[in-house]
Amino acid sequence: MKKVFCIGETLIDFIPAQKNKTLKEVTSFERVAGGAPMNVAIAVAKYGGNSVMLTKIANDHFGDYIMDILKENGVDTSYCLRSHEGETGLAFVSVDQNGERSFNFYRKNAADLLLSPEEVKSEWFQPGDLLHFCSVDLIESPIKLTHKKVIEDFRIIGGIVSFDPNVRFPLWPDEESCRRTIHEFLPLADIVKVSDEELTFITGIETENEAIQSLFTGNVKVVIYTKGSKGAVIYLKNGNHYEDKGFKVTVADTTGAGDAFIGGFLSELQSLDIPIENLCEKVSENHQRILAFANASGALTASVKGAIHAAPAKHHVLNFIATQRDKQCLQ
Repeated sequence: MKKVFCIGETLIDFIPAQKNKTLKEVTSFERVAGGAPMNVAIAVAKYGGNSVMLTKIANDHFGDYIMDILKENGVDTSYCLRSHEGETGLAFVSVDQNGERSFNFYRKNAADLLLSPEEVKSEWFQPGDLLHFCSVDLIESPIKLTHKKVIEDFRIIGGIVSFDPNVRFPLWPDEESCRRTIHEFLPLADIVKVSDEELTFITGIETENEAIQSLFTGNVKVVIYTKGSKGAVIYLKNGNHYEDKGFKVTVADTTGAGDAFIGGFLSELQSLDIPIENLCEKVSENHQRILAFANASGALTASVKGAIHAAPAKHHVLNFIATQRDKQCLQ
């Protein structure tokens, strides 16, 4: 089976024990291994895919914990380098009454930022492999250059590149730096996932359809537009699109829901084992299956607390889809 390489940050999320409070009001937290690329890698593995974490992890107790979690969830860690230089990044999270989050990050000396291009070998990647990345590790650092090298390697071998901007403003000097970097990397991807909360910021365009069409730049062939509880839409460069209304759940915590969504999407795409030149057409033929699975993955994850603990197994997702569709037929 082809591999899904997830490059970028691994960190520790401290999830609040109390909801509906600001960070200064929260008195206790639960430690959870996280980081968007790591969450995606775990989701892909839980859904039966062959996922790889490509990063640098600190030689500290939190780093040991992250390695254990990756291995326990079936992610290939043989491409994770350990470092005495950096530390494990930390993220403290508060959750409001709707399950939405705000963050405080502590990762200026995070080990993942130190992964250099020279430490990554082009021969690790094979034709048909998938690469997924986000924007958190695209701040000025060695790993930003490593992203460019790996993306170029995937372009040469005919791999598929997926980009979820996953905007986190506290990590950037200012919003314009974040936007500029996203625009720098966006044309390098084949697949772009963007949420309704991010679309206007990234594009600078208020009209939804016009904003989405502006994302088809460079190599972009597929745009996945997620709308939270309202589902998601796949837009194809050939002009076709498909919408899935999603699934209604009681939201407990949206941490990792978007990562579970794209993990579900990539795992289904991986199972099709299609070449890059057929990406648009093949997604078009299988859009219902792929998008329903991705939406169900995100919904189930949002219905329970914590990103990694929340990621469901594939049979849970399929059972959930079947049950929900049956309910719709009876209504």
